[in-house]
Amino acid sequence: MVDDFRSRGGSPWGSPPGGGNGSGRRGPTPPDIEEIIKNLQDKINRFFPGGSSKGGKPIIFGLIILLIVWALSGLYRVLPDEQGVVLRFGKFVSTTQPGLNYHIPFPVESVLTPKVTKVNRIDIGFRSERDSGFTSTAVADVPEESLMLTGDENIVNIDFSVFWVIKDAGNFLFKIQDPQGTVKAAAETAMREVIARSNIQPILTEGRSKIEIDTRDIIQEILDEYNSGIEITQVQTQKADPPDQVIDAFRDVQAARADMERSKNEAEAYANDVIPRARGEAEKILQAAEAYKKEVVAKAEGEASRFLSIFNEYKKAKEVTQERMYLETMEKVLADIDKVIIDKEAGSGVVPYLPLPELQKKTN
Repeated sequence: MVDDFRSRGGSPWGSPPGGGNGSGRRGPTPPDIEEIIKNLQDKINRFFPGGSSKGGKPIIFGLIILLIVWALSGLYRVLPDEQGVVLRFGKFVSTTQPGLNYHIPFPVESVLTPKVTKVNRIDIGFRSERDSGFTSTAVADVPEESLMLTGDENIVNIDFSVFWVIKDAGNFLFKIQDPQGTVKAAAETAMREVIARSNIQPILTEGRSKIEIDTRDIIQEILDEYNSGIEITQVQTQKADPPDQVIDAFRDVQAARADMERSKNEAEAYANDVIPRARGEAEKILQAAEAYKKEVVAKAEGEASRFLSIFNEYKKAKEVTQERMYLETMEKVLADIDKVIIDKEAGSGVVPYLPLPELQKKTN
């Protein structure tokens, strides 16, 4: 091929840009496409017996190219948030995980790649502007979905939302016809079942979390029975109130109950304050009485013991004991009084006595 170009006096890469023999800028030019195709056909024909027919060479080469392109069309990529669903002549065959995968090209097999990590939401009992494509927070109530009968024969107006994701893309696409409607029907059925076995007071106050958990479990059981390929991630209660017609009266009842609870708590607080103090005072009096009792008994026992000891000594020496008792008694009686002692054997006269100490006391 290069000799043919040289015989024509040209370069194997064609004429330089601008034509002529060097006028203008020189540089390499793209190869001749026809020549390249012709060379490829010659090489391919070597592998096919009887392929020397010039008319059949382009057709065979085109078929080979088409076959390669058709085979490569079976490559497909599944994103991390997707799951591949392979269909063979429209029938579900298998699911594939994220990454580069291969299937028999069209029309034998085809692939669907639904988003399996997207969290979907269904509102029951109300409709927000979000459902209509707006960003407003306006909410419209749907009484036929939200009004439910409780276990104690009351009516509650409850709005809630259900959040779900695709667990099995194959079952999701081919086992159920209307996923949104199926989840909504199952959620409404489950919530009515849970509300029907609950009293109204826990529904309106502290029992919402338990209701949400029970409702989620029942919805999941229903969807698993249908092989829906859906997983319920959360049930969230938006509102739980009495019907609008009686909500004012119900609020009055709630206020009265709150006042009753407050009065009860105040009474219990007063009782908890008074009763311990009364018990403490009673215990204090009992302890004081017990101490007084022990003191009196101890004194009485001491006096009795003293009397017995004196009596025993008295029996041993009566005269000595009498004199001792007389002296001790007189000592106690005469200890704090002024006195003059005269010895009876000093004579008949009495020495005059000037009470100087008494005069000194009066002067002071």
